[in-house]
Amino acid sequence: MSKEYYKKRIIDLRAAIAKEREAKKKDNAYYAALIKRTAIPTHKVGYRKTKIDRAASHDRRIESLKRDIEKAKASLKRMK
Repeated sequence: MSKEYYKKRIIDLRAAIAKEREAKKKDNAYYAALIKRTAIPTHKVGYRKTKIDRAASHDRRIESLKRDIEKAKASLKRMK
């Protein structure tokens, strides 16, 4: 692989992290609205659990992307 490939990969991964953070914000707002609107206690509990699970999923994805950036940086260093 070339240096340009790794540089582009890092840029793409950073964009993916930004996109994932936006998706996390959107999901959190969506589930917060659901929790606020519902009057049934069992539904509120379910929505809260789902909200936490979705946020954790986004966090795992962000951490994975960060690890990929570090790998790409290491590969770029080896190229030099």
